Amino acid sequence: MAHAPATTSAILLGEPLPVELSNTTGMARGEVYDALADDDAVAAWLRAVGGRLRSETGGTLDPAKLDEADLHGIAGRLRDLRDALRRLAADATGDTRPLGLATVPTRQAAIDTLNALAPAWPELVWPEDGEPAKAFHAPGPRAELAVSLIAHQGVELFAGPRRDLLRACQAPNCLLFFLKTHPRREWCGSACGNRARVARHYRQHHAADRTVQSRRHPDDPAPPGERAERR
Repeated sequence: MAHAPATTSAILLGEPLPVELSNTTGMARGEVYDALADDDAVAAWLRAVGGRLRSETGGTLDPAKLDEADLHGIAGRLRDLRDALRRLAADATGDTRPLGLATVPTRQAAIDTLNALAPAWPELVWPEDGEPAKAFHAPGPRAELAVSLIAHQGVELFAGPRRDLLRACQAPNCLLFFLKTHPRREWCGSACGNRARVARHYRQHHAADRTVQSRRHPDDPAPPGERAERR
């Protein structure tokens, strides 16, 4: 594929593919970004998760072999699916953060989009000299299998027990989701954990300062720092 970027700008957390796709919009330096902004960006993201797509489709789909014709229309479908997944993830987690670039207005619209994109089915593959395995297939061009598989997995996520593990990262300036698969995990990653701890320390420190100032009598001498500022 000509002129496609080498790497994706999305943050990959090793989450299930529907969560990874949800996280293709986020915030960096206070600005919302779209890691699926065009066909090249879509190709980069598909290559970044290509090993998982090959594994989870039983080798039916290899993103490295997709060309521009294969990608026709898939960028829009992936963005539609991403938006639907983010709306449903927000509902499942009670998330009040902005949806990033998501434009799905209602839960039902998100459900309709997810269901429309989800036709994928497993078939048994059992070579003479190998182990039986599951291979996924979907109608339409082969690139559509990426969309259908992730939508299919999205249905399983929201309709299954892992929905209760889904979390919205509450660190400052983060829009990502993750599965809380460890009882001590509170953030999508270590960087967000550090930011959240710094923000909490800042709030606690300034709350303590305000408490001290509110208790000071007007006739009490100001601390040295404040006396210096008044001069």
